[in-house]
Amino acid sequence: MSLDSRLLSVLAPWRGSSAWWVAFSGGLDSTVLLHALVRLAERRALPPIRAIHVHHGLQVAADDWPAHCQQVCDRLGVALEVVRVQVVPGASLERAARDARYQAFAARLGEDELLLTGQHRDDQAETLLFRLLRGAGVRGLAAMPVARALASGQLVRPLLDVSRAELEGYARANGLAWVEDPSNKQPEYSRNFLRRQVLPLLQQRWPQVSSSLARTAAHMADAQQLLDELAQQDLAVAQAGIDFDWLNLPSLALAPLRELTPARQRNALRHWLAARTLAPDENHWAGWECLRDARADATPRWRLAGGELQRSGERIWWLPDGWLASVGGPVDWLDPSVELLLPGNGSLRLDGMPPTGRLQIRYRKGGEVMDVSGRGRRDLKRLLNEAGVPAFTRGRLPLLYCDEQLVAVANLPQLSAGRCALKWCAPGC
Repeated sequence: MSLDSRLLSVLAPWRGSSAWWVAFSGGLDSTVLLHALVRLAERRALPPIRAIHVHHGLQVAADDWPAHCQQVCDRLGVALEVVRVQVVPGASLERAARDARYQAFAARLGEDELLLTGQHRDDQAETLLFRLLRGAGVRGLAAMPVARALASGQLVRPLLDVSRAELEGYARANGLAWVEDPSNKQPEYSRNFLRRQVLPLLQQRWPQVSSSLARTAAHMADAQQLLDELAQQDLAVAQAGIDFDWLNLPSLALAPLRELTPARQRNALRHWLAARTLAPDENHWAGWECLRDARADATPRWRLAGGELQRSGERIWWLPDGWLASVGGPVDWLDPSVELLLPGNGSLRLDGMPPTGRLQIRYRKGGEVMDVSGRGRRDLKRLLNEAGVPAFTRGRLPLLYCDEQLVAVANLPQLSAGRCALKWCAPGC
């Protein structure tokens, strides 16, 4: 099958997109991709094709690349946008440069637009091998997907089934010129070591190693899809029955999870946590077991990147770091007819007839009491226990005071001393 035919086949679902952006580095892969798409657009109705070049400024040679990219785009009649980014050094310079690059792409990708990148089959094989050596699971071994969401559009890799040798053949047949990144020759980078030393050695014994590894990645992608579908089924029951939906926090019931095998528990939790934190490594799952098996009256925590899981009774809750931060002091409510914004803690409104006097929002410190209709004065801690309010919520739960007297607790209408209700819109994730 020709390169044109393969591009049309892969990109068929997005022929109605608003625009196709090519991530144009000036290297072999993106040069072939851009040229092939422009030539294809001469014969087929395609969305407008644009190019974007991200300049990292990490090496002297790269200073000449924007001009090269502009010359190529001028010859092809393609609009080019050059974006200069600053890479913040971290543990991995490669990772930092990649993050900066994709942030630039995401910032410019409009609704229903595509970003097309030039990763090919050899890149896919390299990615699988790299992740295998790092001990990745099924999701990691699925390597690079053909498409994924990016900002309000989609990132698509239409060349994943094309080898580098085919791209080189296309480029030479069409007289294309491209730039070579000097950093690709530096063996201290793990990917370069795999690309230049390990894969060529494997190819001597197994000539089809890149195709085989890419095929394995496709099998892993299928397996991951099945695992995701299983997780969705297992989570459907555990996500039901929440009593405090006004908390705006994700939570799961423990009982349905306990009925699953340990492997299915981990699979369901990986899926549920994927959008919230980094996947726990194998040595970190002991935290889940402690959380799951703790006494019902305990308050165990499982600390993860960006937040933690806490347990309240027979339910676990995801608390992002913002939720774990302490809230400010008292806030005067001068006009109860207007919604009150609480620093770092959402907003409040008062429904019904506000009490007369000086109104102030405070938070628990301990020892609070309030008058409850038909029951007299009661300790707030006991009232919150009776209502089953999760312990992690209590330090954030707004309390309405009128002239130094506690008269209402947010979102608990049974704990209101007058003809008003305090409605709290809690901060979400």
